[in-house]
Amino acid sequence: MTLKRILSALALLLTPALAFAHPGHDDNGLIAGISHPLGGLDHLLAMLAVGLWAAQQKGAARWALPCTFVGTMLIGGLLGFEGLNLPALENGIAASVLALGLAVALAVRPPLGMAVAVTALFALLHGVAHGLELPEMSSPWTYATGFVSATAVLHAAGYALVRALPQAAAPLVRLAGAASAATGVWLLAG
Repeated sequence: MTLKRILSALALLLTPALAFAHPGHDDNGLIAGISHPLGGLDHLLAMLAVGLWAAQQKGAARWALPCTFVGTMLIGGLLGFEGLNLPALENGIAASVLALGLAVALAVRPPLGMAVAVTALFALLHGVAHGLELPEMSSPWTYATGFVSATAVLHAAGYALVRALPQAAAPLVRLAGAASAATGVWLLAG
């Protein structure tokens, strides 16, 4: 499958979410859940970076990192639904953009346990933030379905991008990681 076809398919999958991203569709939270990770630069960059980083790994880390992120983010979302608010949550999310961007930029391959632990920590922060922003009158389950689905698509997009590119394009992926890390610094400073 060519990169052009992958990107075209992703664009088609995400188009309905963008069309319904404005309020007034009475979707019980599904569209709000989908648009939350897509609409926030911090969430978007971190979730793409997880996919990019996973594709740079070998063995079990290729699937363990995205699966860990999605599962732990869902747990964080459930905690957020219950009102758990972590101190410095926004700074932690900005730090995730910085750290995951650096991991991609440097093509870091830590031991699996360490990579999973770091991924889980960042996923928990993103999940709590999603949970705290549950729209009023929305079903938490449909909202969670939305943000979990959008996150999985972003991970898959990052992963597919790296895997579809020729090896010679690896510096471009690293450059994307560096840009994400720089954005994380900007978010922390702001």
